[in-house]
Amino acid sequence: MSEEGRSEEIVDVVRERYGRIAQGLESGCCGPASSCGGGETAVALGVGYSQKDLAAVPEEANLGLGCGAPLRHLALVPGETVLDLGSGAGVDAFLAAREVGATGKVIGVDMTQAMLEKARANVRKAGVSNVEFREGRLEALPVEAGTIDAVTSNCVINLVPDKGKVFAEIARVLKPGGRLVISDIILDGVLPEAIAKDVYAYVGCVSGAMVRDQYFGLLKRAGFEGVEVLKDVDYLDTVGDALPGEMGKLLADSGVAPDALLGKVRSVTYRASKAA
Repeated sequence: MSEEGRSEEIVDVVRERYGRIAQGLESGCCGPASSCGGGETAVALGVGYSQKDLAAVPEEANLGLGCGAPLRHLALVPGETVLDLGSGAGVDAFLAAREVGATGKVIGVDMTQAMLEKARANVRKAGVSNVEFREGRLEALPVEAGTIDAVTSNCVINLVPDKGKVFAEIARVLKPGGRLVISDIILDGVLPEAIAKDVYAYVGCVSGAMVRDQYFGLLKRAGFEGVEVLKDVDYLDTVGDALPGEMGKLLADSGVAPDALLGKVRSVTYRASKAA
């Protein structure tokens, strides 16, 4: 299979799984092991959200899919326009909407139709007018150039095969001097071959991750500066035996012990800005 064909296969697998999560047919967890069995609220609290955060958004907006709580570091102000990449059911979009206020705007972009339907239903339930959700891929954002003040994303870019295109698109839509705060999964070591090559490991929040230097190299190449890692924890140390879905099954079937991944898979939250 060509590289392009494999990339599209990955996209299809990711879209299918997250569609099932949106429909309640499957659960997802990129959070601490202690919370993966405790429902979406426990997962969200485990990765850094507060009870106050969760009380401020529609209950159905939190699906327990993040690996951090990036918005607390974005320092949004009223009137700003915010872009949420891979917005899912909308938890970060709704939190951002409260901070930018009625004069601001939040745009969520997601490629999964079921997620978009859920997010738009949450807009109606919440009765907010400054949030909208658009269908699209992160490699080709449905957003005009130079119109965004701040960008956020929570454990999604690692699922995109061409991360360089994502960072280039973020740079395109941000205003000069615009900023981002992103939570994501990166690597500090080489994955076992069975994990690195299996397409289904992508939906387990691990195999799609890129080596740290390459990841941040692509970010800088896209024109970002002032890169600062705000949080850096061992993903496997927190997730442990509670690896989600196909990822846990793959480890079991291949005979790869979770310990073989310890120290290599990192959950990070970082910030950067576009040159003014």
